[in-house]
Amino acid sequence: MAQIELKQLSKEYKKDVKVIDDLNLAINNGEFLVLVGPSGCGKSTTLRLIAGLEEITEGDIYIGEDLVNNVAPKNRGVSMVFQNYALYPHMNVYENMAFGLKLRKYGKDEIKARVEEAAKILEISPLLERRPKHLSGGQKQRVALGRAIVRKPKVFLFDEPLSNLDAKLRVQMRTEIKKLHQRLKTTMIYVTHDQVEAMTMGDRIAVMKDGIIHQVDTPIKLYKNPVDLFVAGFIGSPSMNFIRATIKNNSGLYADEGDIRIDIPEDQNELLEPYIDKEVILGVRPEDLYLYEPNMKSTKIQLSLEVFEPMGNETNLYLTTGKTKVVVISKEFTPDQAQPKENMDLYIDMSKVHYFDPDSEKVIKSKKAIKV
Repeated sequence: MAQIELKQLSKEYKKDVKVIDDLNLAINNGEFLVLVGPSGCGKSTTLRLIAGLEEITEGDIYIGEDLVNNVAPKNRGVSMVFQNYALYPHMNVYENMAFGLKLRKYGKDEIKARVEEAAKILEISPLLERRPKHLSGGQKQRVALGRAIVRKPKVFLFDEPLSNLDAKLRVQMRTEIKKLHQRLKTTMIYVTHDQVEAMTMGDRIAVMKDGIIHQVDTPIKLYKNPVDLFVAGFIGSPSMNFIRATIKNNSGLYADEGDIRIDIPEDQNELLEPYIDKEVILGVRPEDLYLYEPNMKSTKIQLSLEVFEPMGNETNLYLTTGKTKVVVISKEFTPDQAQPKENMDLYIDMSKVHYFDPDSEKVIKSKKAIKV
């Protein structure tokens, strides 16, 4: 196992165009950390910098206590699993898994023991004589994992390894990788653009955009306490609803969206008083909008139903205020309650609403919270 530390890491391909910009990140011994973000955000580049497959422009990378900036990839104690599996088509499964060990001059008995042990862990022992063309996508991915396991590295690096698999197999394989981490207890860094993968697999998640990490935290804390608009909108499916409104005061604060009025609970007045007659962005997750009054801190609004999607145990409702699109996840909705183009009463659980400053895009915090 090894702790990894990235200090003021930057990567430029062209002058003044930074793919990674002053990135600082510490990954703990034995931790499963997920780097997540949209395509082009720099997450795969970060992984390749750790592996030594890209040159650092500025900053330092430590694996354990060792500075590895100028250490060759083969000597960093890392194994990388790629998106395209990268299996040799002319070799069978055993030979693919053994190849890296042969290059490092391991003895035949040691190679055999390591390959058989990895094959047993991954349940691919019956496949050792097959060539890649005779394997399914999931089996190829297991072989790629096995090739990484046999090296017994300090760190596993995964670069979107499940993106070529179908939806059902992705769910199965992400469970297998998580079980593998629990068994090996090795430090793992996993790159994905799929926030569902990130939420279900990571001990912690680092959310990236444009080469910058916006927030690093546990999945639950990211979901419940996003620090800015980007994290709030990226984590969660369907994503958080954003309602742009002006805070007004008329015997109590309310948010005026233009087509709807959202009454602000009294205990949130202090938070929003600096924004009276100014715009804020209200963030509310789809499951925090209800067809009934959920509690004393709810406020009623009326929206027009555009379309609904039955999902089995719940229904996704797509509505509009006229200006703002809103998504609701409901377990209670039935088609006799409303049809497209009809108005519906909804209740916002105001205790779950997040407020964002439209200029900084940061979450608005109370002065009490800042002091703490």
